[in-house]
Amino acid sequence: MMDQQTMGKENKNLGKLLWQLTRPHTLTASFIPVLIGTVSAMFYMKVDIFLFIAMLCACLFLQIATNLFNEYYDFKRGLDTEDSVGIGGAIVRHGMKPKTVLQLALGLYSLALLLGIYICASSSWWLALIGIIGMAIGYLYTGGPFPIAYTPFGELFAGLCMGSLFVLISFFIQTNTINLQITLLSIPIAILVGAINLSNNIRDIEEDTKGGRKTLAILMGHRKAVYFLALLFTISYIWIAGLVIVGNTSPWLFLVLLSVPKPIQAVKGFLDNEIPMNTGIAMKATAQTNTIFGFLLFIGLFISYYL
Repeated sequence: MMDQQTMGKENKNLGKLLWQLTRPHTLTASFIPVLIGTVSAMFYMKVDIFLFIAMLCACLFLQIATNLFNEYYDFKRGLDTEDSVGIGGAIVRHGMKPKTVLQLALGLYSLALLLGIYICASSSWWLALIGIIGMAIGYLYTGGPFPIAYTPFGELFAGLCMGSLFVLISFFIQTNTINLQITLLSIPIAILVGAINLSNNIRDIEEDTKGGRKTLAILMGHRKAVYFLALLFTISYIWIAGLVIVGNTSPWLFLVLLSVPKPIQAVKGFLDNEIPMNTGIAMKATAQTNTIFGFLLFIGLFISYYL
């Protein structure tokens, strides 16, 4: 019989593997929009903490499921190999059955659906239609006959769905309305979520080209894609500055400027390295830009609420 020490080690390894499958460095793309939408709702009414938690968990489940679908379908299409960079590697490196990865994704979708029913019952059933469309996009990102991830529109769909839409829904379920201010605030969040996707595609240009993808990074080429990434970062900061200058938001939102070193690090890292194995720091800095920018934006809104 297997001793407890061996079982404990295997359980630990399984837990680590499952954690890697979630692609944790990307998960801020889910909870940052929910934080921004919820703190913005505080200016209009008292926040329902249970709706906030339900929305946060639902968004995380949807994103992790999308990552799992990505792992599954990239393997099925022969795009992922043991030498592939930036993948969870559960199937090609650790022998997890593809069916298990798919079942995990569907299970998370089921949990998100249950939370979605609670959210709709507490706010509006019109959200059910939006939720179904969002879940379909999450699946079709790498699933189906024409995967979105194989086209130049991956950044656009990721930014709109996981950026703007998550912000707007998080605001709506608390206030039962959408206004111009929250719509404008959602734009830089969408841009930075799209930037995470773009940085991933910049790193994977070589492998994606072999796999038949036509991503934006492939069409632009490495250097132009990095310049475009820099442009996305720049627009995000200018957008917030513009909102403050025209008087729509509090000067406390200038706190986001403290995160400027991260996008600089990301752009410099990609310009200095085209080899996928050497772009890890740039990838991490891109995700950290979204995280730190989002948290500072959240803090700025939170401070301005109390002042």
